[in-house]
Amino acid sequence: MANMLIPIEERNLTPEQVEQLDRRRRRGQALLVIGFQTLIVGVVVTLWSGQDLTYSPGWAHPMAYWDGFLFLAALICLASGIQLRRGLNEFFSY
Repeated sequence: MANMLIPIEERNLTPEQVEQLDRRRRRGQALLVIGFQTLIVGVVVTLWSGQDLTYSPGWAHPMAYWDGFLFLAALICLASGIQLRRGLNEFFSY
């Protein structure tokens, strides 16, 4: 009997296609991990960026810019990771 947990479009793949699919999903899992780690660092850096925004004059706010970059990088990594892992029915980590 066929495994009903596997999506219909993935039931008749060649071994090379299955390997390529696994590589794509592993890359997606790695991007999710990078995204969550970057998000955690961004939350911690928010403390310093708040102080930077309060005490630095003019447009000289390097910690605030870095914090914005961290949140943007986290958003991009998380969105890309979710897209690359599409079609996976289970949660696991490598």
